[in-house]
Amino acid sequence: MLYKNILKPFFFKMDPEKAHHLVIDGLATAGKVPGACSILHSLYGVKPTSELNVNLLGMQFMHPIGLAAGLDKNGVATDGFSNIGFAFVEAGTVTPKPQPGNEQPRLFRLPPDEALINRMGFNNNGATEMAQALERRKFHTIPVAVNIGKNKATANELAHEDYRSCIRTLYDHGDFFVVNISSPNTQGLRDLQHGNELHNLLVHVCEEMDIQAAQRNAKVKPIFVKIAPDMTDDQLAHTVQTIQNSNINGIIATNTTLSREGLSHANQGEAGGLSGTPLRERSTEVIRKVYQLTEGKLPIIGSGGIFTAQDAYDKIRAGASLVEVYTALIYKGPELLRELTAGLQECMRKDGFTHIMEAIGADHK
Repeated sequence: MLYKNILKPFFFKMDPEKAHHLVIDGLATAGKVPGACSILHSLYGVKPTSELNVNLLGMQFMHPIGLAAGLDKNGVATDGFSNIGFAFVEAGTVTPKPQPGNEQPRLFRLPPDEALINRMGFNNNGATEMAQALERRKFHTIPVAVNIGKNKATANELAHEDYRSCIRTLYDHGDFFVVNISSPNTQGLRDLQHGNELHNLLVHVCEEMDIQAAQRNAKVKPIFVKIAPDMTDDQLAHTVQTIQNSNINGIIATNTTLSREGLSHANQGEAGGLSGTPLRERSTEVIRKVYQLTEGKLPIIGSGGIFTAQDAYDKIRAGASLVEVYTALIYKGPELLRELTAGLQECMRKDGFTHIMEAIGADHK
């Protein structure tokens, strides 16, 4: 109730991006102050239960719910997020060189729609600074994913060099990696989802992952591709086929949408990617189609519009092994994680499942 009654009204009177930075800076500071993370854990931490733990690609998750990319762009607050109930954190998107992103204002709330629109443009401090931030982690209790992208100034035909550079710099600091080719806020980036451009990019990405693993005489770390919700069925089928034909380990479905269907708030006219409740059904539909296209053989992380346990459960039944939240955290606060995990247990029990992994893809069986 602390967030709903005190913090949220305070934050929602502020410019959205200023509020964003205040939260991230606060969580980053908590990671440095002795005892602060313990307080966060006692307030918001989620007690592990065997019913909800997920084993995926050799990684252990205490439950299926993680933090989507975009909130902790520089990986500075992973210790804070590790202690408020998340099972994993996706940091980034990070690019090889620092960049300021698009002009402000670039983040907009749509409260009646439970949505956000952003056109941030991969603003971040660069891969080297993220590596330093992740090196300072004190808590290694949950997996951390590193979401990588290309600099705005890098032409698409040279994009692979940026992705390879991020992997080289950050390989030691991520438990798994996410190739972001689906943000609508970097001009031309979504073109990398299609045709030979996607194939060539993934060949380079997988080659670099193999090189880094070989240098360490270790198993290659998992890598996912994050896709957009706005593809046609034919485009999606081709993209999924290309991903399947590579050594990519999984898909994150989905990024934000360019659709504005059903919105009521005046900010609906702002350019950028839409997240939150309006994306819920479309992202679940994409998860379902990806699961069908891959016959359930390629792990899926579901993202988009999760506000309730039923939302998360619907994505799991559609085929997601894990799910991610972002916008709901802004609207509902850190109490969200306990609400979602408790609700997931109720959902699976009603369906007669004894473990959450039994529900993965249940709609197809």
